[in-house]
Amino acid sequence: MILLVDLCYRPHSLGEDEFVRPIADIVKGCGYQPEICHFTEWESASMDKAGAAILCGTPLRDNRFAGMTECFTWIPESPVPVLGICAGMQALILAYGGSIEQNPEIGMTAIRCTATGDPIFRENRWTAYELHRFSTVPGGEFIPLAESDACVQAVRHKDNPAYGVMFHPEVRNTWVVERFLSAHVRHDSTLSSE
Repeated sequence: MILLVDLCYRPHSLGEDEFVRPIADIVKGCGYQPEICHFTEWESASMDKAGAAILCGTPLRDNRFAGMTECFTWIPESPVPVLGICAGMQALILAYGGSIEQNPEIGMTAIRCTATGDPIFRENRWTAYELHRFSTVPGGEFIPLAESDACVQAVRHKDNPAYGVMFHPEVRNTWVVERFLSAHVRHDSTLSSE
């Protein structure tokens, strides 16, 4: 099972359909069973059954999660790999003591890879869909992996299998989620969608 953390302002909002369900489809396509959990209900999540956790994005003006950092204290101690997408990257960075700042990007953006040897980010350049009002200011424990003209677009924690991306891979870059699962999740029958 792959735990999908819904960061929208309330459970079962329209934002879940737009930002969580497309990630669930990618996870299913990779052969894993997704399970959705709202970020305010993380304590009831089945972390012992999860192979990874993916923190999903939110609509542009939905930033309630950013004021509730107590809901993300589990991330630095997570027993499973974590991928944060847009708002999820913001929550990831906040959980490790970093910050966010106003820096809107909307639409297709050119992105440059800034690192080598990472199992997910192998291309030198690609375009991706952006929809955010805030970007992140990661602390020194994160390695920048990619950037746009406006901000850091992808990071990896130095010691833990924790990644963040500011763009929305569910729109045109599904390879980000596919490679994250392939590189960091052990595939066995307890995680399978079958």
